Amino acid sequence: MSDVTRLGVFKTYKLYVGGKFPRSESGRVYEVTDSKGKWLANAPLSSRKDARDAVVAARKAFGGWAGATAYNRGQILYRVAEMLEGRRDQFVREVADAEGLSKSKAAVVVDAAIDRWVWYAGWTDKIAQVVGGANPVAGPYFNLSTPEPTGVVTVVAPQDSSFLGLVSVIAPVIATGNTAVVIASEKSPLPALSLGEVLATSDLPGGVVNILSGKAAEMGPHLAAHQDVNAIDLTGATEGELARDLEIAAADNLKRVLRPRTEDFAESPGTDRMTAFLETKTVWHPTGSLGASGSSY
Repeated sequence: MSDVTRLGVFKTYKLYVGGKFPRSESGRVYEVTDSKGKWLANAPLSSRKDARDAVVAARKAFGGWAGATAYNRGQILYRVAEMLEGRRDQFVREVADAEGLSKSKAAVVVDAAIDRWVWYAGWTDKIAQVVGGANPVAGPYFNLSTPEPTGVVTVVAPQDSSFLGLVSVIAPVIATGNTAVVIASEKSPLPALSLGEVLATSDLPGGVVNILSGKAAEMGPHLAAHQDVNAIDLTGATEGELARDLEIAAADNLKRVLRPRTEDFAESPGTDRMTAFLETKTVWHPTGSLGASGSSY
C-alpha cells in the first residue's frame, strides 16, 4: 500500500451562525487569494438572509450569555485561548497567507492574538469594578451604578489585520456579555472562518458569536438598519463613505456606534472597547434606621 497515491482532503470554509456551519443561503462563493494572487479557497458570499439569520441567533443567545456570571464568561474566553493555542500552526499558516507575512512574523501576530483572548478573559469579572460603583447622594439612600451589556452588536472587522485585529474587536464585545454578528475581512476571511471552528469547541454557547464572510457594503446596510441590533462597531468600514452611510442607518433605532479610527492592534488595547458597548444602570435603595440612636445602614 505504500505506493498508493492518496487524494488530499480540501478544506471547505463555511459560515458560523447559531453554533452551526451553514453555507451561504444564496449558494454564492467568492475566491480568496493570498498576497501574491494565489488561490487559497472559496469563501461563502453571505447574503442579506444570512445576516438576518445571524441576528436572530445572536438575539436568542443574548439572555443566557448576559445572564451568565462574569466568572463563567472569563472561563469560557480562557478556553477559547486554550483551543487557539492547540491550533496555533494552522492560524500561523492562514495569517501568513492572508497578510503576506513570513511564518515567523505571522507567529508573532498569532501569539499576540491568543494573549489578547487571555487578557480579555481576565477582565470579565473586573470591568464592573472599574466603571461601576457606589455614588454619594444627599439623602438616606444607597445609589449604585452597575454596567450592563448593550445587546446584539454588529462588528465590521478590520480589513487588513485578519486575526489580531479580528480578536481585538470580538473579544471585548462578548467579554462584557454582548453577542456579536461579525462581518469578516472581505479579502482575508479565512482566519475568521477558522475562528468559528475554535469557538464551536470552546464551550461558547451557539449564537454568542456569528461570523459572516463576504461584502461589508452588501450586508452592512441591512445590519445597521436592523431594529434588533443594538450597536455597531465600524472599525472595518473604511471604504469610501461606507462608515458614514452605516452610521446614518444606525441612527434609526439609536444604536450605539463605534466609529473607525487609526489603530495599532499590537498595542495594549485598554478598556475603551469594553465600555463602548456597556450601559450603566443606577439603582436607588432607601436606607433604614437602626434603633433609637438614629444611625442607619
